[in-house]
Formats: sequence, C-alpha cells, structure tokens
Amino acid sequence: MAKNKFHEGGGPSQRQLRVGELIRRTLSDVLARGDIHDPELERMSITVGEVRTSPDLKIATVFALPLGGIGQEDVLKILARNQGELRRAVAKQLSLKYAPEFRFRLDESFDRMDNSRRLFTQENITRDLEP
Repeated sequence: MAKNKFHEGGGPSQRQLRVGELIRRTLSDVLARGDIHDPELERMSITVGEVRTSPDLKIATVFALPLGGIGQEDVLKILARNQGELRRAVAKQLSLKYAPEFRFRLDESFDRMDNSRRLFTQENITRDLEP
C-alpha cells in the first residue's frame, strides 16, 4: 500500500483520528453508565478529552481528567487498574480487528486553555493585538 507523503512524518492519519474519536465516545459512555464494577471508579465523574491511537491502532493513549480536576493522580491509577475491563467493554461495542491497549494520561488541555485566556487578558498582549 502506498503511503501518503503527508503522513510519513506528519500528524495522525484520518483513520487514526476516526478510530480515536470512536474510542473516546465509547469510553466516555462506558464510564458515564458505570459499566465497570469498581466502587472508586463509580464515584468519580471522568471527562475523556481525547484519544490518540498508534498508526497500527494497537495502542490508544487516553487523555482523561476527573470532573473539577480533583484527584488527578488517583484517577490515573484507578483507570490503569481497570484497563482490562475498560478495554473489553470498549471492544465489545466497536468492531475493530484488535482491541487497543489503553494508556492513560492527564488531559492538560483545559489548563493550557486557561493559561491562553489569562495571557490574552494581559495589558501588554492586548495592546499588541490592537490594530
């Protein structure tokens, strides 16, 4: 199969993006419904912000954050502990050749957005942005 030159060293392929979004939605639904039988996990509201897949779709990096940002380190441990059950629950709902292995990371995109907003409110920045 011929490779698209854009994807040789560039960003993710359309397939990776599509599968990542399917996994993100499905995983969010599984967590929201409480399909995983772990009392600690059931007590938490977890936001899955993004899922990035490897080119072969065998590894999915899940960027998650507890609602309100409280207990960030705990949520990663709890998700990692339930990785197998989460993987089975997602694979059951998606028709993928392989159920990807999940790797959990903190979703820091909200912090970056807050930092960007803070920067744009600084006087010296707003002055530079004026016409």
